[in-house]
Amino acid sequence: MLMHNPPHPGEVLKELCIEPLGITVTDAAKGLGISRKTLSSILNGKAGISPEMAVRLSIAFNTSSESWLNQQSQYDLWQAEQHRNELHVTQLSAA
Repeated sequence: MLMHNPPHPGEVLKELCIEPLGITVTDAAKGLGISRKTLSSILNGKAGISPEMAVRLSIAFNTSSESWLNQQSQYDLWQAEQHRNELHVTQLSAA
């Protein structure tokens, strides 16, 4: 069952990982080994969590990479479901 309007993983990252540590986006990006622009895109919901980013986050914040990918998957699927009727797909069956 899909969660109702799950948050973007970037929102979770900001609110549960970065803000409690009191670190800046610049410092978090440096610690993750990525650019500030890349991290900012994730935090602002403009970019998603890739498998590599999930591993980086798991190392930096002592979490599982699967949890980050699951959050991204749930977010993406919920977003796609909002446009289900616009897909113009017909159900197929055996002749």
